[in-house]
Amino acid sequence: MPRLSASDHVAQTLKKAIVAGLLPAGEVLRQDEIASHFQVSKIPVREALKHLEAKGLVTFLPHRGAVVASLSAAEIDEYMEIRAMLEARAARLAAPLIDAQSIEDARQHLDAFARATDTGGWGELNWLFHSTLYGAAGRPVLLAEIRTLYNKVERYVRALLSVATEMPKTQHEHAAILDAFVRRDADAAAELTRAHVLEAGASLVHFLNEHRSKGGKK
Repeated sequence: MPRLSASDHVAQTLKKAIVAGLLPAGEVLRQDEIASHFQVSKIPVREALKHLEAKGLVTFLPHRGAVVASLSAAEIDEYMEIRAMLEARAARLAAPLIDAQSIEDARQHLDAFARATDTGGWGELNWLFHSTLYGAAGRPVLLAEIRTLYNKVERYVRALLSVATEMPKTQHEHAAILDAFVRRDADAAAELTRAHVLEAGASLVHFLNEHRSKGGKK
């Protein structure tokens, strides 16, 4: 395994803390404190924060510096709408081309998703399930764009999953998507994927509006 640079190490550690909710929205990220914690200079810290800014996880504010970014319900709704379009396109391209091994890998991720008991596991297994299916399209740029959108909303998804009561519904939707891939049905795979992401987006926006109306900071 290649050794991570100092800036990559800082970026990955901060990203995990943000996604897990350990660093809440609006939290000031003081470069001197971060540099001291990681025992590095401010240069890799600055590079790491810029990297996280590009991923939508950090923003730079006048007179405050770097802070953990906060997304509005409208922004999340738009991100999920874009995701629905991109993922439907990926599914349409991938379904006719997918091989038996990729289908089996996706099925294993789906089974692991059903057994997982923590929100972190659900988030990553959800990504593995979908990306394994989309990978058959052979469109790495498209897949990377979808992953970027996942990163932007992942912490909100984790918060929703921690209180969700609709996991059986999610499992049913996943199973239907997988079945469309098994049948190599591009139209069904695209439509089921689009509906699945839009439904997730609607649930996410509803949860966020309720949470913030009660004084939550996410």
